[in-house]
Amino acid sequence: MNLLAAMRYLVALDKHRHFARAAQACNITQPALSNALRALEDEFGVAIIKRARTYGGLTREGEAVLDTAQRMLREVDRLTQELESTTESPRGPLRMAAVPTAIPLLIVFAAMLRRRHPGLVPTVLAMSSPEIEAQLEDVSLDLALGYMERLTAKAGRLRSWPQARERYYFLCRQSGKRSKSLRYASPMTWAEAGTHPLCQLTPEMHNRAIIDATLASVGKPSAPAIETNSLLAVTLAVSVGDVCAILPGDMVAAVRGNAELEARPLVKPDIRIPLGFIALIDDRPSRALQAALRLMAAPEWAAALEKHAGEAGF
Repeated sequence: MNLLAAMRYLVALDKHRHFARAAQACNITQPALSNALRALEDEFGVAIIKRARTYGGLTREGEAVLDTAQRMLREVDRLTQELESTTESPRGPLRMAAVPTAIPLLIVFAAMLRRRHPGLVPTVLAMSSPEIEAQLEDVSLDLALGYMERLTAKAGRLRSWPQARERYYFLCRQSGKRSKSLRYASPMTWAEAGTHPLCQLTPEMHNRAIIDATLASVGKPSAPAIETNSLLAVTLAVSVGDVCAILPGDMVAAVRGNAELEARPLVKPDIRIPLGFIALIDDRPSRALQAALRLMAAPEWAAALEKHAGEAGF
């Protein structure tokens, strides 16, 4: 039995919670995955998986094996990077995620990191805040960009680095004479924004909770005209439809070239939501994560933050 491969299959099964999907993710057949996991159970002499007509989860012993598998694979990845890298030339993958509204910032960060270190291969994923927290803790992610206010309960295991404060803008189609790019206009109150038909993210998104709470505080309970879990869909809906949107500054900056749109900073209240990088507390970060931490402290990243997450257009 290939113990390392079996551990990878177990981690994949826990992630996908389905034998066929886990096998597909591992590029093997479902029988091969099932046989490897049965061999793993034989190796340790315990039942690891609750088997029924469908995947039933892990046993108590299986959870212990999973925890060891995750740490084992993390150490293998760390060792591989150590063997292939130097401090000046790190090599290997860096798994990163961001809440959907922060994806533009994380993409900028990933591109700058790749330019500095061509041997790195950043992966950038959009996830909800609970998904980010869970995958940082099970070491499926190396680094995330998310909402700092959610970290209080998990401060013991996660470390954070404040980066920016989300300011919110009202996005709508331009009226009157068109400009050559996105137009920045005078501020608007949240109460006024709440009178317009809004395309909003779906309720499980933390950003939606922030917007709903703010609208409710000014007497305009949220009543979305369109709901979506895609920020691209939000901006497209505003461009082609009769709806508007409320978006943070980095998302507005990402559509600066759209001459059909107008953005107005939202005031009364003037809320700023702190964003930060988050990682699992680790005394021995991988070479790839060390490179990311160095970029965080670099002047060029501070300049990029000012450009992409600052007072857009003002």
